[in-house]
Amino acid sequence: MKAYVLHSINDLRYEEVSVPACPPNWSIVKVMAAGICSSDIARVYTKGTYHFPTIPGHEFSGVVEKVGSKEHENLIGKKVGVFPLIPCRECAQCQKKHYEMCSYYNYVGSRRDGGFAEYVAVPVWNLLPLDNSVPYTSAAMLEPLSVALHAVKLGKINSGDRVCVIGTGMIGISAAQWAKKFSSSNVTIIGRNENKRKIVEACGIEYVTDKDVSGKNYDFVLEAVGTPSSIELAIQVAAPGGKVVFMGNPSGDILLKQDTYWKILRKQLNVQGTWNSSYDGPEKSDWTEAVDALGKGEIDVTSLVSHEFTQEHLVDGLSLMRDHKEPYCKVMTIWNVNPEG
Repeated sequence: MKAYVLHSINDLRYEEVSVPACPPNWSIVKVMAAGICSSDIARVYTKGTYHFPTIPGHEFSGVVEKVGSKEHENLIGKKVGVFPLIPCRECAQCQKKHYEMCSYYNYVGSRRDGGFAEYVAVPVWNLLPLDNSVPYTSAAMLEPLSVALHAVKLGKINSGDRVCVIGTGMIGISAAQWAKKFSSSNVTIIGRNENKRKIVEACGIEYVTDKDVSGKNYDFVLEAVGTPSSIELAIQVAAPGGKVVFMGNPSGDILLKQDTYWKILRKQLNVQGTWNSSYDGPEKSDWTEAVDALGKGEIDVTSLVSHEFTQEHLVDGLSLMRDHKEPYCKVMTIWNVNPEG
């Protein structure tokens, strides 16, 4: 099969590799769509994965090609989304079914081979069967969509709350949509410039730049960038007694100015972090709620796909995001499609 193999930092090769093994209770998924996450840019170009070689990619969907146990043969041919975190099932958090906080987790696309390949091995438990009406590209966005939902739930939004999301990536825009769904009509996205205004407003969300927030405050602020300036802005625009949830993945140390820290104290802010999303196979979780919302058309993800590339041109998508060649939201790659139809 063809796959993108990261041999070392900034050494990604599109090459022929063996189809992965399929032990008991595992499956082989034929990848049909794979989204590029901003974390993939860092993994490929600056930080690397946890070992080399590794096939990156953790946002993907596909069709079950093979299973390792007869009891799961009914899954063969099914369209699936894939929860990329593989919990240990033994630590204290796993015992509480808080699998996203597992102390000894494995992870598809960073700690083991992922979805930038024609086939990928994942445990059957990590498969979420989907209705055929769900497009593969939408199914490949279930991971960031669920992460956004998880973060918004922590805000415990009440009807009429003033909500803002700092960040214009796919997760940030999705989070704003979730906030609107949860009975809050006053939802704003704060971005750095005008590049993403059209994308945001197409989803029915108010958009302002960080230069136009003087005097504004919000009951719930979701920070979805992970830079010192965005974290400072989140604390600045939070209303007294408000809640701030930090979701952005930092690229380095985060240091707070004394005045910024004082604002947390004087406003008596409730500050919380968020990580990943809840998942429990077929049981109710962020993932099953995301699938339900997609089916009902309550969350728009199709308009968030700004670019599509075939599997042979995945590097073009990576470089577009790395170099910010043009405004983008979700960059998607399409796999295992015969160009001759």
